[in-house]
Amino acid sequence: MAEQYEAVIGLEIHAELLTESKMFCGCRVVDSVAATPNTAVCPVCLGMPGMLPVINRRAVEFALRVALALGCDIQPHNIFARKNYFYPDLPKGYQISQYELPIGRHGHLDVTLPGGETRRIGIRRVHMEEDTGKLTHLERGGSLVDYNRSGVPLLEIVSEPDIRSGEEARAYATRIRQILRYLGVNSGDMEKGVLRIEPNISLRPRGSQAFGTRTELKNLNSFRALAEGTDYELARQAAVLDAGGQVTQETRGWHDTRRETFSQRAKEEAEDYRYFAEPDLPPLTLDDNWIVTARAALPELPQAKEARYTGQLGLSPGEAAALADDRAVAEWFDAAVAAGGAPKTLANWILNDLFRLLNERGRRIDDIPVAPAALVALLDLVAQGALNLNSARDVLAEMLDSGRAPADIVAARGLTQISDEAALLALVEQTIADNPDALANYLGGKTALLGWFVGQVMRATRGQANPAVVNRLVAERLAARGPG
Repeated sequence: MAEQYEAVIGLEIHAELLTESKMFCGCRVVDSVAATPNTAVCPVCLGMPGMLPVINRRAVEFALRVALALGCDIQPHNIFARKNYFYPDLPKGYQISQYELPIGRHGHLDVTLPGGETRRIGIRRVHMEEDTGKLTHLERGGSLVDYNRSGVPLLEIVSEPDIRSGEEARAYATRIRQILRYLGVNSGDMEKGVLRIEPNISLRPRGSQAFGTRTELKNLNSFRALAEGTDYELARQAAVLDAGGQVTQETRGWHDTRRETFSQRAKEEAEDYRYFAEPDLPPLTLDDNWIVTARAALPELPQAKEARYTGQLGLSPGEAAALADDRAVAEWFDAAVAAGGAPKTLANWILNDLFRLLNERGRRIDDIPVAPAALVALLDLVAQGALNLNSARDVLAEMLDSGRAPADIVAARGLTQISDEAALLALVEQTIADNPDALANYLGGKTALLGWFVGQVMRATRGQANPAVVNRLVAERLAARGPG
């Protein structure tokens, strides 16, 4: 993008809420990918004449939770509106949404960029609405529609135009997804379309306060597409302006294979939707007790966890971010620390050994038979010298598979580490005596053979000897034979 322009980007994030039923009826929410089409529908979500919607209380609770987590001002008086723009995948032909009086306004999110800079992105509004159905366009012409998703509770989070690049957009959207998952209101599964991102993108002369003509990229379902699509669109708009042209206000798509945007339709303004208060729903009032209770029930959010991990537990920013990324992992780690584990040691074992074993087995940390205190007990055996590191890793793998306590596994397999210096010294002396040629080569200057002697001792003890003790004893006894 040419230096004379400044990017102005705002994001709309659409998140399906993890309720059991739809936004305005009792139909169950099903997997829109796996479920048989048009099996989770009823007269209300099919827009039959005379059917009246009823607000899903659980959806309101989830929306309130998100608005509070994003620092929004909560509006006790909410009104739903009809969005009168033709939706071919909504049977009613209009969408029930919120417009003038959403549940949350004027929030913010602090985002750390790849270079370490922290940027505050404003949140303009958080509002509730219903999702649309799913259209499938046929190659021979015509379309099929599945209404299972029609009416599923949808939360829209609209940022202020405070974002300046595709990478900033990715960082902001990634953090929003993380918060939604922490709050338990959205799975974050972008491949299934339960989280969709739409950036509004424009350029203006650097230093100007006026906004340029914007385009919108629709329904991006990966962070890579968001970053690359945004940067491509900024470069495309700059080329148009440099050539003396004008950017057209329009909705554009992103072509994943060609890595370019393409025009879809002219972009609508708010007045094109002809909002008016939904006559079939009364105003929604949130009393103070509801708001206070929801605020008190918020979990520790990821940014607060990261700050605590670095400030109080002494972890690196990378370790803190990796552990706090998933709420289940963070809570497992916190429980292990509470059980007496050393934070740095635990972080190393969880991020390396435990994650590796989980990946190999295709499991999640909240789906294993190993309690956090059991890992602490295993690491205590290592710290006490009763178990060496290699054996400890084998024991951890068996703990994941069997759920047995580490001490029981060590006893059953005879893995107790040998640290008795007298016994190990005798074995070291015997190993040196049994290998006169290797000793001669060592004394002749091939000092790397020290490691070979250590390996022979470790092999003789089936890896149970304390490696630190063996290394020291071998070095001492070889040195006693003469110069190396």
